Amino acid sequence: MKLRIVVGVLFLVTCVAAGAADRKYIVNPRAGDMKGLPFSDGVLVGNTLYIAGHIGLDPKTGMPPTSAEQEARIAMDGIKQTVESAGLTMDDVVSIQVFCTDLKLYETFNGVYKTYFRGDYPARAFIGAASLLRGGKFEVTGIAVKK
Repeated sequence: MKLRIVVGVLFLVTCVAAGAADRKYIVNPRAGDMKGLPFSDGVLVGNTLYIAGHIGLDPKTGMPPTSAEQEARIAMDGIKQTVESAGLTMDDVVSIQVFCTDLKLYETFNGVYKTYFRGDYPARAFIGAASLLRGGKFEVTGIAVKK
């Protein structure tokens, strides 16, 4: 009985300590009307990075490019920039969610996506979405855990 109490107390202390971990907010440079948006590109809590959704917008126009491949690349570049700004690498990414307005673009996205990883890939979901902000075809979000 005493052992269970001790284990329970240690568990609670660990949970409280984890919840009180320092947070680092990652905000990458944003162009034009994207400045001042009310969210961070990522939040690093302990060794875990929570990555906000990235849409593949052309930084010059603020709109998606005509090429789905280029849009996917811009979105993944945003993920990579956030990961690296937090001091991690793409090898630390453990989970990715992709929202896409046209599921026929699955292979197009995969062709770009696989160039961002060496060896093993993160867990991933590819989810159909009716629409995305600014007419985007892809929005990508994820989680990374520093090794």
